[in-house]
Amino acid sequence: MVGRDTELKELDCALSQVRSRAGRAAFVVGEAGIGKSRLTNELICQATAMGMKVLRGRGSTIGPMVPFRPLAEGLMSLLRTGESLDHAELAPYSSALGRLVPEWGRDGPHPGDLSLVVLAESVLRLVSAVGRETGCLMVVEDLQECDAETLAVVEYLADNLAGQPAMLLATVRTEPGKALDLVRAAIQRDAGTYLELGRLDKAEVAQLAALCLEVEPEGVPGPAIAELWQRSAGVPFVVEELLHGMLAAGVLTRQAGGWHFAGHLRAELPSSLARSVVTRADRLGPDGRAVLAVAATLGHRFPVAVVQEVTGLDDGTLLGHLQAAVTVQLITVDTPPDWYSFQHPLTAEALRAQLARAERSELSRRAADAIRALHPGLPGEWCQQVAVLLLDAGDTAGAAKLFAEAGRRALADGAPSSAITLLERAEQLLTGIDDSGLHADVLESLLLALAEAGQLDRALQLIDNVDTPRLARLDAGRRAALHIRFAWVATAGGRMSEAEAQVVAARTVLGPDAPAEHTAPVDAVAAELLLDIPGKGRVRDAELAAERALVAARRAGLAAIECQALQTLGMIARGRDRDDAMACFERARSIADEHGLSIPRVHAVTQLAAMDWLFDGIPTSTRLVHHEALRIGAIRNACNLEAVLALYEVLYGNFEEAAARMEKCLADATRLRLAYIVRYVLMCKAVLAAHQAHRKELEAAYAEFHRMGGPGSLEMPLVLGLARAFCALLEEDHELAYQELRRTHRYESEYPSTFHLTGSHGLRLLLGVLAGDAGREDYEAVAHTARGQMRWNRQFVLLANAVLLGGADRPDDAAAAFEEAQRAAEPYAMARRLGPRLVAPFAIADGWGDPVTWLRDSEEYFHRAAVHAVAAGCRTLLRRAGASVLQRRPGVERVPGMLRAVGVTVREYEVLELLTERLSNKAIAERLHISVRTVEKHVAKLMSKTERPDRDAVARHAAQLRQDRDAAIPPC
Repeated sequence: MVGRDTELKELDCALSQVRSRAGRAAFVVGEAGIGKSRLTNELICQATAMGMKVLRGRGSTIGPMVPFRPLAEGLMSLLRTGESLDHAELAPYSSALGRLVPEWGRDGPHPGDLSLVVLAESVLRLVSAVGRETGCLMVVEDLQECDAETLAVVEYLADNLAGQPAMLLATVRTEPGKALDLVRAAIQRDAGTYLELGRLDKAEVAQLAALCLEVEPEGVPGPAIAELWQRSAGVPFVVEELLHGMLAAGVLTRQAGGWHFAGHLRAELPSSLARSVVTRADRLGPDGRAVLAVAATLGHRFPVAVVQEVTGLDDGTLLGHLQAAVTVQLITVDTPPDWYSFQHPLTAEALRAQLARAERSELSRRAADAIRALHPGLPGEWCQQVAVLLLDAGDTAGAAKLFAEAGRRALADGAPSSAITLLERAEQLLTGIDDSGLHADVLESLLLALAEAGQLDRALQLIDNVDTPRLARLDAGRRAALHIRFAWVATAGGRMSEAEAQVVAARTVLGPDAPAEHTAPVDAVAAELLLDIPGKGRVRDAELAAERALVAARRAGLAAIECQALQTLGMIARGRDRDDAMACFERARSIADEHGLSIPRVHAVTQLAAMDWLFDGIPTSTRLVHHEALRIGAIRNACNLEAVLALYEVLYGNFEEAAARMEKCLADATRLRLAYIVRYVLMCKAVLAAHQAHRKELEAAYAEFHRMGGPGSLEMPLVLGLARAFCALLEEDHELAYQELRRTHRYESEYPSTFHLTGSHGLRLLLGVLAGDAGREDYEAVAHTARGQMRWNRQFVLLANAVLLGGADRPDDAAAAFEEAQRAAEPYAMARRLGPRLVAPFAIADGWGDPVTWLRDSEEYFHRAAVHAVAAGCRTLLRRAGASVLQRRPGVERVPGMLRAVGVTVREYEVLELLTERLSNKAIAERLHISVRTVEKHVAKLMSKTERPDRDAVARHAAQLRQDRDAAIPPC
């Protein structure tokens, strides 16, 4: 810790703030050997002494980077301490964390179904959970050696640690690269603390040497200090290595009077760091050097078992050599058990540099054979470890196959950037190898990796490779599968025309007589593609394609494709026939259950829950599915359901709950980069603003929605009909609302949507009837359709029927239809009051129902909701009906509800209160500063409104009301 007081102080300060949830990242930067690991160890010791949880991992220093290795190593270090991770808030993220600790993900979806951002969020939740009581320190060493996915997680943590009981400490060399770029970018965003370790000055070198020799600085010979300072340039690791070299060579010796320096190092003796390392290795003898040579071939860290398999040494001999290497400080015991690591990466590099090329190739071949024998199937990082060893041994074909396999595994584990590196390496090595099948496998995996990494342009550029002579030798099914992969990639990038072109190419390759196992996937992707592309005839074409896919998938036994086709068919049937849609979704769920397909099952039950809500207005199933999605770790689906529930809350009139859900969902979807959910939430925000008559907020939300690609999207009709039209109604601009709904209908005629609550199948009918543009025939055309039977739409359809019946001189039937509409509207607080306001003029004119009672209830609701235009409209209609109207002025809340209901004003209530004191009209007039004549008028109105025969009866009634009110107030 010589010369590191300032850095230690800053890190200690950051560590002390963790328990107060002031989490932060710290980046320790410096050249190799400058002391980053020493500083890290010191901070870990402090954290441990404070009772904090510590997770520690480091980047790999040999061969291709192993995806997530530092993170996995950190979690393993935590688990080895016996830490329980049974935290309820981690349950939704267990599948994502299963990429790092496989046992955690066995009950959830395959980790490949989850995004890298979800994994980053999972790690953030983990460190927050384990650090809740005592704080958590997460350490990632050698950031420059980490894979791109680990860098992404580190960046995510740095940006989101604020407010968490955790600290991130990362070390990185001052070498140009992505790691250093990440650190500098984080510092520019103020997302971390930057600590660059400088070299020691001469006095600090003397202090370090003195500590190593266990004497005071003045006890170190001056010439020795000068030698160390000159040769080390102030790098602590080099100072120690040179000091070891001096001791080994006998240049620096302990004598009776203290340490004695015999002179400069002789030319034939070690004069550099590398030579210092090799000299100490030579002291271990031939077998000891052989052990270290094998270990260095394996990298910075190495397992004892592999070294033993290569060297053939017995347990005792091997452990003796390893202990000797520990003693001379070349290696140190590591974790897990039976693993060792070199004291410094430069140590392994120095030993490898001493090996002849032929010797290194032979050791690499033997090490690869040993790992294969010890780890059949090459699980985890062993796959690319052996690939590197085979390449070093000259086996290019074997290395290419293993790089390809490692790339596929990295992709499945959600590490697309690492997968791209590995697969491109395999592709390069395959240049001279004639294996079309392997070439196709690598191409397909590389395509998916590029798409998952967001490099869609590069992915689509690979299309040309499908038609190369080498791949042209593939069978038609294999080539068609590649085209289908391209179609999915193009769809994900919003490039629908290119996706359609790939579907056409797949059909062309297959020809008219292709087997079912090849045609089913083509038709399934075509069906979903057609459903997502607005346009006339698209829905029917999608249905035909999905039906073909379903038949072919059943014949070929492709369960996942069958579920996919059934879901598409169910979504199409939903707007046409409830029973047919339910049957499709139920069948999809049954198949998913039978075959253990977790994600298709969640999709199926999500659609079943949506059916319950659409037709019955019951959100319970959707909430249960939301909890289930969180439980199994289907984070994307859970986020989507959170947005759907937010829309439900708006329609129920629970605006505060809706806003809270939207803010949470928008933050999650933005962090997780789920653009389609962000767009859906922005639509919900527009609907929320509209249903509160907040025009300014509606326009702001619409502008955001527009920027996110709203025009031309499936959500656009909802913004027009469910937001803009409703806002116009709450502004009492019924003509504008009708225009917006006609615009919605035209849009949906041109671009059919699978969203059915846009107003086209209920509210537009009602406004058309009110405007005289729609009649009984129009009602019949809507009322008995599946869309018209959806509960939100049904309330407006029934209101339209009531108006038509009233106009046909059938008052009893009209009143019954109105009551049925109110029962349908029961869940929807705002719409249930808006409907009576809309139909009341016709009920008054045609003499049916009880419009005065309806209007008073609606006026009270909209007044309290601060929707003043509708409240005023209700009062106008009440006056037109000859009913008393509540006066809306300051103090009205003091008037009891039963008195407000009969029209008692604020001033009349003031008179009523004074009547309880038995004051005369003159005394009341003086108290209220009004004329006696005015008091007399107020008393007369009170007698009429309260239906009391005289002044005394009114006074007794007022006294009783006061008594009832006082009794309702609890004592202090």
